[in-house]
Amino acid sequence: MRPGIVVRIIAFAILLAFLIVPDLFAPVFGLLTKNGQPAIYNQGSLLDLTFNHLAIVFAATSAATLIAVSLAILVTRSFGVEFLPLSRSLANIGQTFPPVAVLALAVPVLGFGTAPTLVALFLYGLLPIFENTLTGLVNLPQSVTEAAKGVGMTWAQRLFKIELPLALPVILAGIRLSTVISLATATIGSTVAARTLGEVIIAGLTSNNTAFVLQGGLIVGVLAVLIYDSLAALERWLMARTGQAKRAAA
Repeated sequence: MRPGIVVRIIAFAILLAFLIVPDLFAPVFGLLTKNGQPAIYNQGSLLDLTFNHLAIVFAATSAATLIAVSLAILVTRSFGVEFLPLSRSLANIGQTFPPVAVLALAVPVLGFGTAPTLVALFLYGLLPIFENTLTGLVNLPQSVTEAAKGVGMTWAQRLFKIELPLALPVILAGIRLSTVISLATATIGSTVAARTLGEVIIAGLTSNNTAFVLQGGLIVGVLAVLIYDSLAALERWLMARTGQAKRAAA
């Protein structure tokens, strides 16, 4: 087993232990406290907050993937080419408006809680997935698509049996980037009462407790690294499975 994989397994095991039995780590984080401050976040369950955080990110990324991939498919068909500028503008909305601004605009309409955070993460995650899907579909080997046409495949058969499977590694790279961005950005959802790991960081900032801030940041950071690496490994496997790794090496 490669050293990098061993390190990641150890990191996951330590993270899991901290989320399930955080008091075991009190002596370590206690070094960062002062004046009798609690060493471990005590205003809720870290495990519950982590699951909530991941659920919000998963929901937002899933919705962004569905819309972004659908838009990319539309604009790469002959009947949808003229919608490319409009689709690109829509995908850019999330990058144009900072997530904090989106939250500020969404709260009066949707109220406090998870909903404004979902909207902000959804908009912020559209662009990487849309651009990568577009790249993956546009840059397919022409010989493959021509062969598919030659055997009489319909456009739908070509899309689902040839184009999307070949473009999937590139699409997954966009999803990977969007997911990692959302993991970090979701922390700001706690400013509008969404239950995310941002609660831990905010509690640390308001009470001047460095241990709380570090705990929230470390959980998000380790999750981001583990999820990024897992999706990257899946991407490499898909490229090898479709023979794209060999073409890239050549």
